[in-house]
Amino acid sequence: MHGIGTALCVFIVAEHVAFMILEMVFWQKPLGRSIFRRSVEDARTSASLAANQGLYNGFLAAGLALALYLGEGRFTAFFLACVAVAGIFAGVTVSRRIFFVQALPALLAGLLLFVSKGA
Repeated sequence: MHGIGTALCVFIVAEHVAFMILEMVFWQKPLGRSIFRRSVEDARTSASLAANQGLYNGFLAAGLALALYLGEGRFTAFFLACVAVAGIFAGVTVSRRIFFVQALPALLAGLLLFVSKGA
């Protein structure tokens, strides 16, 4: 179970790097507008907010990657919890699909890592 949990964490890191790039670079481009379901005008007016959000996603990815690299279970759990809380909040306030894309993988990874530790 530890290997699957770690693999899921690596997936979450990659996912958040992708979110960062989409929000910071592609927000106003056709790809970003399509993925985030934004009109040209909405994407233009919200670009700075999206870039800020992308930066936070980058910090989540960096923190989780560093925790995995260092083998720090408590820090890994902390960053997974941050990802899960952000995904739950966005799932409630923005779109339910965000819960499934962001929060659910973090919750599953945390559960798998917790179970694998025998706690």
